[in-house]
Amino acid sequence: MLEPFYPKHYVSSAYVIPYRQLYEKGIRGVIFDVDNTLVPHDEPADERARNLFQEFHAMGMETCLLSNNREPRVAAFAGCVGTKYIYKGGKPSVKGYLKAMELMGTEKDTTIFVGDQLFTDVYGANRTGICSYLVKPIHPKEEIQIVVKRYLEAVVLWFYKKRCGKEGLM
Repeated sequence: MLEPFYPKHYVSSAYVIPYRQLYEKGIRGVIFDVDNTLVPHDEPADERARNLFQEFHAMGMETCLLSNNREPRVAAFAGCVGTKYIYKGGKPSVKGYLKAMELMGTEKDTTIFVGDQLFTDVYGANRTGICSYLVKPIHPKEEIQIVVKRYLEAVVLWFYKKRCGKEGLM
């Protein structure tokens, strides 16, 4: 019943995922959420984010931001890191994920998604057939509607960890 919300991988941060190894295994595109995945909510791209995207570009990995936020926020971040983007992405609808893959020139089996929310990010990636990575939110400061969802996410994550035999973040 809860399986559509379970991530394929649950990690502590977007910055610990072994992207080079994934590239060597055939992954050619990464779709990212922005807020609380790459930087705290509404913060600009920091040095760590810029360096990560430089690494992607150097290895030939395509990237795209997929956010439910408005264009000024997403466009500014995308400009700082040099990537494609989709704003008001309608997650968890599959349309945004498919559009991101189209922009990157990738397929479901050569794309991963990285985000911090189960009910939008992970659920949408899973519905699309993309490998999903759930990351721990970077900062506890969030909008009230997200704070409420975090309580429900905690329940889903409890069942996820129990079912998968996982004790916590990797």
